[in-house]
Amino acid sequence: MTTVLRMMSPNLINGRNLFKGSQILVRGEESKSRSHWRFSTKEVSLRTPQATASSGVSSTTTEPKGREFNTTTYDDKMLANYVPVYVMLQLGVITNDNVLENAEKLTKQLKKLKQSQVDGVMVDVWWGIVESNGPKQYQWSAYRNLFEIVQSCGLKLQAIMSFHRCGGNIGDDVNIPLPKWVLEIGETNPDIFYTNKSGNRNEECLSLSVDNLSLFRGRTAVEMYRDYMKSFRENMEDFISSGVIIDIEVGLGPAGELRYPSYTETQGWVFPGIGEFQCYDKYLRSDYEEEVRRIGHPEWKLPENAGQYNDVPEQTGSFEYSNGTYLAEEGRFFLSWYARKLILHGDQILDEANKVFLGCKLKLAAKVSGIHWWYKTESHAAELTAGYYNLKNRDGYAAIAKMMRRHHAILNFTCLEMRNTEQPAKAKSGPQELVQQVLSCGWREGIEVAGENALPRFDRDGYNQIILNARPYGINRDGKPRMFGFTYLRLSDRLLSEPNFTTFKTFVKRMHANQEYCSEPERYNHELFPLERSKTNESLEKLMEETEPVDPLPWLEETDMSIRPFESVLSLLKSTFLRNKS
Repeated sequence: MTTVLRMMSPNLINGRNLFKGSQILVRGEESKSRSHWRFSTKEVSLRTPQATASSGVSSTTTEPKGREFNTTTYDDKMLANYVPVYVMLQLGVITNDNVLENAEKLTKQLKKLKQSQVDGVMVDVWWGIVESNGPKQYQWSAYRNLFEIVQSCGLKLQAIMSFHRCGGNIGDDVNIPLPKWVLEIGETNPDIFYTNKSGNRNEECLSLSVDNLSLFRGRTAVEMYRDYMKSFRENMEDFISSGVIIDIEVGLGPAGELRYPSYTETQGWVFPGIGEFQCYDKYLRSDYEEEVRRIGHPEWKLPENAGQYNDVPEQTGSFEYSNGTYLAEEGRFFLSWYARKLILHGDQILDEANKVFLGCKLKLAAKVSGIHWWYKTESHAAELTAGYYNLKNRDGYAAIAKMMRRHHAILNFTCLEMRNTEQPAKAKSGPQELVQQVLSCGWREGIEVAGENALPRFDRDGYNQIILNARPYGINRDGKPRMFGFTYLRLSDRLLSEPNFTTFKTFVKRMHANQEYCSEPERYNHELFPLERSKTNESLEKLMEETEPVDPLPWLEETDMSIRPFESVLSLLKSTFLRNKS
């Protein structure tokens, strides 16, 4: 056993040794025809940043921490490929009663998580909790307690402005509704919620149709979102200025994603149903009727033949492949209108977020949903009902990327862990091609792209797919293209248990290009600068007309930094042996 352990390396990559003091394989000057390689050797210090992190938990004040004294040595060429990793905290870490219920357990979890050398965590900041007592009655104390623990553990923080309900989506295990006083308004005016053809209301979030209607005690929906974000900045200024909060993800719809709630389990949807259009509240209906009158087609109506949640495309008149309504002039106009309303919604709220956080050293971000089922069909029905007007001859994500570019926002995409072969054949899914298309859109527009896994994964296949998508060209001299960051969903006892935790630690190391955790983001070109004002001089209407599809960037077939079979198990055995020996 001792002989076997001595032979093991926890950092084997496709037969190459990349551990401390070994030779590191990096690309040299590249020709057009092939890549040439050279070897370099770096000695890595055993001292790591977490050795100097504070272990205490402050319960009263939050003093900005001084710059970490980092004595770790890095290979700069490898560091250029470093992708920071964050972990999503539990949905109910703050209870419905606005209490951080188990601070001691969370602190222990975060301290253990820090051992994996993750860069930080992400947390939902629920509107339904903070402003539950009444308009502008914000209660931030529980979140301040949470942020103090995160800071004390030496972790960075991504904060989601969660303007949606928790509950009803895949993976939701707690229920956090919208603010009670907002729901009360909905009791007398249910048209503030998204509505399907049958008249069913969805209380997961407010309809984008009320963005600019003063229906909420004198405020519009956008004004409520703005005021919430403004209060967050005022009450969390110390965490922002000290560099703890580095990212504000702005919720733009159900599950915080820029989309319509077209597939909702609480309304009976089951994968891989096509979902339903959500534009039948009186405000959106009136808007559409006004639009068709304006263009001289008052006879055009909202879709009546688009099927129900769990239909397949061929069962409907709208999405039948060869002769569906989506191909007709009326159908094309509706889909353009439906998608345009969604993008305008995102544009307006991100513009308000930009004004609120203007000058702060942080990034704005927004999430786009990975709707991969029916992607390999002509109609892309599930994407269409969600508001993504994406077809073989029409790029439905380019306009979203262009809109985010206006506000200097990161495009955060999901389903990075999924492979086509893991999906049921009947769903005609294409998660790999979808990820390739959306990430390519972002990179071509010159914006940062980040991502998440859609479902919890603890296996090397899922991790290897994420590593591939994070660096689709593999390790290279300038580290491009490279995802700006990845957030793992989510923190749990299962993640922190063995052998899962050892596998996760190996995954984080691979995402870091086999470098130790780096506390200086400027070293891997992630330095944060004061947020600049949105580029409002660009015509959004013109940007939305640019839908000509472009071939996505090429992808490697598999990552050049894969986690090898049994590698994590052997690493766990080795660490257990050394711990017992000591």
